[in-house]
Formats: sequence, structure tokens, C-alpha cells
Amino acid sequence: MSESTAPIAGSPPSRRLRTARACTFAAFALNGFVMGMWIVHIPAVEQQVGITHAVLGWLLLFLGGGAFVGMQLCGVLADRFGSRNIVLAGGVLCSVTVVLPGLAGSAWTLAAALLALGFGNGCLDVSMNTQAVQVERGYGRPVMSAFHAVFSVGGVLAALVGARAISWGWQTSLTLAGVAVAGVLATLALVPGLLPPESPSPAKSGPVAEDRADAPAAVPVTRRRTPSQVWALGVLALLLMLCEGVANDWSVLHLKDVLDAPAATAALAYGGFATAMTVGRFATDRVVARFGRVRVVRYGAGFAAFGLAAAALSPWIPLALLGWTFFGIGLSGCIPQFFTAAGNVDPASSGANVSKVAGMGYVGMLAGPAVIGPLTHLVPLNLTFLLPVAFCVAAVCAAGILRPARSETTAPEPAPADA
Repeated sequence: MSESTAPIAGSPPSRRLRTARACTFAAFALNGFVMGMWIVHIPAVEQQVGITHAVLGWLLLFLGGGAFVGMQLCGVLADRFGSRNIVLAGGVLCSVTVVLPGLAGSAWTLAAALLALGFGNGCLDVSMNTQAVQVERGYGRPVMSAFHAVFSVGGVLAALVGARAISWGWQTSLTLAGVAVAGVLATLALVPGLLPPESPSPAKSGPVAEDRADAPAAVPVTRRRTPSQVWALGVLALLLMLCEGVANDWSVLHLKDVLDAPAATAALAYGGFATAMTVGRFATDRVVARFGRVRVVRYGAGFAAFGLAAAALSPWIPLALLGWTFFGIGLSGCIPQFFTAAGNVDPASSGANVSKVAGMGYVGMLAGPAVIGPLTHLVPLNLTFLLPVAFCVAAVCAAGILRPARSETTAPEPAPADA
């Protein structure tokens, strides 16, 4: 980061930094909106191509595979060329490829379209998170969680716009083409406001270190330590994003099939979870600033375990709905902390480290249905949720991995010591 964007301790952020934060918000909203518009049109695309739900489930693996490859490739490119340049490429690619599923005429062409869309999504995802780490480092205080909340807002906006387009009878390909044009224009508008690549100099890579009275002098990160901490963060991201995937895929079915709730009532299970996730992420940055990342993950994962256990074991619909909501509140602040911690293990390799954590987390998100589904042949659906409860408990025990090493230059850890 250039010295003009590094805040002096106690001073307000510069105009350049505030602009970069606003443009990073826009990138997250764009990603949520573009992917949300695809999700809204999945039933129409399925009918257009003439495939079954089972075939669609297999084809969606191409979306996940493309995203994983895009994350790994673009994480390295973000370190080499700067996350701002990769946000430009990722935003354009993600926007353009969203129209491809609407043009697919067979299972094979849909598979290719989803592979391309997934790749574009992965490029944008890892580059915007790398930029978010850079912005947060410039601010010298937690701002990451709000970015993820705005991603959810973009998805909500897509649901509203997509539902209206469908109700008007608009053709899927034309709607997605309009999204592509709007996405490209939005990307071209937001990219100039993002931060340029940071200086490789250790002295300039840690303006935050100057804000900490107890911060040690910046030294190069040892290559032996970096992989172990990043991979550990990736495992935690995998576990908790698998838990998030369980809520996305199984919460509604839980209320409908296990508790015999009406369809409209069952939908409130996911609605409560998603709303709690969004609201919780808007509030998390202030909590992190006061109590630290470790406590947020430790107590958040513990609260999530309590909420999901209550939902799984409850014989009453209202208590189950409350449990899914508590589950969302607990998980809401956890995942953004893993991205921040990974991005600050070594600022010079921020993109590559974020891509590892993001990629493993994405695998966890996709693994939710694959893990829970087979277990339902052995035990009732609600009892399968005790597995993600155990994953949350594991995150409680391992939360200390988020502490920055004394030899690393990192974003500020708030004053209270994490127990």
C-alpha cells in the first residue's frame, strides 16, 4: 500500500481509502447479484435444457470445480499483478459468463457454461477478498465482515429483480444478457477506485503494525510457518462453510419432513438463517474491534452449535425456527475472520493464501449435501445435524489458530487478550 493510503494512528482514513472501501463493497454486491440471478433462473434453465434434478445436481459440480480452479489461479495472479487488476478480469468474466447457461441447449453445453461461470466467479471471489484484506489493513481496524454482508444483500436484490423478470415472462437468455451488460459496466466503474498493489517492502506492508504499541518489528515471514497456519485456517473454513451449506440445503426440508411444517412455514427456516447471517455480518466488525477475532470465532461457533443442536432436537416448530436463526447468528462472523487472518499471514502472498482458504471453504460448502444425504439412510435427518454441531465445536477448540504469529505483520488484533 502506498504511504498516502496508510492511516496514521488515530487519524480518520484517507479519501482514497474510503473510496476503495466503497468500491470493494460494490464488487461484493456485484458478485452476489450476478450469482443470485443465476440461482433464481435455475428452474427455467433446467426446464429449457430438459434435464432431471439428479442430472442438474451433477452438473452443478462443474460450477464448483470451475470456481475452485479460478480461485487457485487468480490468487497467485492477484499477488503478482495486484488484486485490482484481477477484480477487473474476474468481474468482467463473471458477468459475461452468466449469460451462457441461458443459451445452453443440452446437458453438455450447460456443463461447459457452468464451468466457465464457476471460473469467473472464483476469479472475482478471491480477488475481491484479497482487495478487502488490503483495505482492512489500510483502515487498521476490522471491516471485512461488512463486505460479506453486502454480498448477501446483492443476492437478495437478485431474488427481487429475478422474481419480477420471471413474473413478466422475460426470456431467460435476455434477462441474463442484461445482467451481463450491467455487470461489465459496474465492473469498469468500480475498478478505478480500488487500491493499487501494495509495496513489497515489509516496512510498508504493515501500517497497522505502527498502530500497535506491542507490535514487533516487521520481519520476513518464514516459509515453514506460513503453510501450516494457512492450511489450518482452510480446514476451519471448510468445516464451518460445510455447516453453512447444510443450512442452505437442508433447513427447509428439516421443518417440512421431520416436523411436518407447512411449506410456507418451512421456508422460514432458511429465511431466518439467511437474515441472521446478513444482519450478524453487519454487526461483526464492531464486535471484532472490541473482543478480537479469536473470541468472535470461538463464541460464535459455540453459539452456532447450540442453535443447530436446539433445531435438530426440538419437537416444536417455533423452537426449531429459533434454532436455525441462532445458528445463522453464530456462524455470521466466523468465515470473514479466516479470510482476514489468511491474508495477513504474509502480505506479499495475500492472494495465494486467501485463495487456499476460500477454495477449501468452497469445497466445504459443496460438501454439505454430499455429507448429509448418505447419512439420512442411517439415521433420521435431524440427527445428521449433530455432525455439523461437532464441526462447530471443533472450531471452538481450534479458534486460537487465528492469533497472528509474533513474527508476522498483520492487521490489528484488538486490545483485549483472547483467552
